[in-house]
Amino acid sequence: MSSFDFNTDLILEDDVVMLRPLLVSDLENLIEFSLHEPEIWDFSLLQASGKENLKRYIQSALDGRNEKREFPFIVFDKRVNKYAGSTRYYDIQLKNQTLQLGYTWYGKNFQGTGLNKHCKYLLLTYAFEHLQMERVEFRADAKNIRSIEAMKSIGCIPEGILRSNLPTPAGKRPNSIVLSILK
Repeated sequence: MSSFDFNTDLILEDDVVMLRPLLVSDLENLIEFSLHEPEIWDFSLLQASGKENLKRYIQSALDGRNEKREFPFIVFDKRVNKYAGSTRYYDIQLKNQTLQLGYTWYGKNFQGTGLNKHCKYLLLTYAFEHLQMERVEFRADAKNIRSIEAMKSIGCIPEGILRSNLPTPAGKRPNSIVLSILK
């Protein structure tokens, strides 16, 4: 069984992107998206539009890391020298050699630029080669076609639909699609 240091200063990077652990102070690096691009969270179960929601979003991610359930990253686009968004490992089950990769969002200027593929490549490589995962799972609102197509484009295989899966902040219960990549 592999181990994972949740207190690490793990940095994943290539020539395009750098992923580093999310910090409380990253509120300042992400606030512009939160204030000016609320549509980013249209399909999210955890809203981060507005300063208070972003604070809660970051604190929830850090609580997940402290509880050894999640490992959140901030995403930095090296090509334009700017922070682009956030992503994380979650539902980390080292004993079962599985985790989920998600809570991924980028500002609109970073969407469709290839940044996501670089991030996912780094995260998947680390999950399979260093954490010795056998399975990485992805989920999305079944109506979020853009996200589903992005996951398929990196090799995710659709596995099924979870009907009326989890409640949204508006109280609705959308269907979620489950996709995965195996080692």
